[in-house]
Amino acid sequence: MNSSSVSKFLLLAFADTHELQLLHFALFLGIYLAALLGNGLILSAVACHHRLHTPMYFFLLNLALLDLGCISTTLPKAMANALWDTRAISYQGCAAQVFFFLFFIAAEYSILTIMAYDRYVAICKPLHYGSLVGSRACAQMAAAAWGSGFLHAVLRTATTFSLPLCHGNAVEDVSLVFGCFLFIVVSYVQIFRAVLRMPSEQGRHKAFSTCLPHLAVVSLFVSTGIFAYLKPPSISLPSLDLVVALLYSGAPALGACRAALLPLPPCPAEPCWWGQAQLLNLV
Repeated sequence: MNSSSVSKFLLLAFADTHELQLLHFALFLGIYLAALLGNGLILSAVACHHRLHTPMYFFLLNLALLDLGCISTTLPKAMANALWDTRAISYQGCAAQVFFFLFFIAAEYSILTIMAYDRYVAICKPLHYGSLVGSRACAQMAAAAWGSGFLHAVLRTATTFSLPLCHGNAVEDVSLVFGCFLFIVVSYVQIFRAVLRMPSEQGRHKAFSTCLPHLAVVSLFVSTGIFAYLKPPSISLPSLDLVVALLYSGAPALGACRAALLPLPPCPAEPCWWGQAQLLNLV
């Protein structure tokens, strides 16, 4: 089938009855409102409080923006389909949704990778933190994350929609995700080695407290991604697919949990935009 002759697609429904679709609408609406509230609070808190003007919270701000973009790409359409009992999406709408979803997801993985690097430098090289993760370096790394997400989305979307449809073609490009995952694993191996060598139990506790929220979010993303894309077709059940979809959709709502778990930096003696001095307390 030529893609130029396709005017719309039919999305897979989560339920066969309209009553269950309304239940899914309410569930998705709750997730969406929680994501808006949680990430909105993160954005306002980081922007307004000088004590949160640190690299860790700067990257968390970028992550919150990407979370909002990602969840706003998929959930409103899913809620509209469930509410109005329809499954149709236009060809242009599908292409736009694929592009923006890939853009936000790829950029989010990149930001999570940068956050792992930030934790590595803070714990393993605290005396060099100011030079390696300064304000200019943070801005450059964040721009690179957004740029890599945009480039990834352009290439994947162009490749996907240039293929003939209904011919069983599958394009799996996990190079970016695998590269980010490998970097995160290597970073945390070095982090855990450094933490376990700390003589102070309080220092080990502080170090782990700054890493565990980030590690939990990475684990959620990776585990749901592996299960969604690498599971055998024989175990593809509608109820199981719904659970995976809810995990993906609900991941942005974890923004509030991330902010609650991250330790609040102490007030430095002198005003400092990044407040590097607080990181020396880890060791």
